[in-house]
Amino acid sequence: MMDESQLKDCIGKAVQGDAAAFREIVLSHQRLVAHVVFRMTGNAADAEDLCQDVFVKVYQNLGGFRGESKFSTWVGRIAYNTCINHLHKKRMPLFEDVRKGSGDLDDQPGNDEWPDAYAEGRDLKARMDKEMACLTGLQRTVLTLYHVDEMSYGEIGEMLEMPEGTIKSHLFRARKKLR
Repeated sequence: MMDESQLKDCIGKAVQGDAAAFREIVLSHQRLVAHVVFRMTGNAADAEDLCQDVFVKVYQNLGGFRGESKFSTWVGRIAYNTCINHLHKKRMPLFEDVRKGSGDLDDQPGNDEWPDAYAEGRDLKARMDKEMACLTGLQRTVLTLYHVDEMSYGEIGEMLEMPEGTIKSHLFRARKKLR
């Protein structure tokens, strides 16, 4: 992620129409958006389209970002709302998870990985995916935002429009189910 001054500079340039500046914003926030969208939709094809929709909405509303919250929280909120609207339109359950063979890059062996390490990692990922499927979409989202994206309770609460105590409760329940 870029620091706050770089981010403010990129936002200002992107609002003025600088495509390279907006590209930098996308590159620095695409992981966050992908985590939120993929955990909520469970469909790789829909998730790719939704990620694009999220960044179109970010671009369209960039001038309206007031800086009252962190930019990543604002982007995450757009991603979350976009997913909720999509799921309501499709009437899809929030607890669906990405299935095997979805084409995730994580499913491909790396060039620098030994076969036994790759197999062990793949087995661990399969077990985690199976265990994560037992969680609700909201619990998976909170767990991912907290542990993978390293967001604070306050940032997650702001993004999902929930009190910190509720976020802590969802995180506690998710961890308990995973144990």
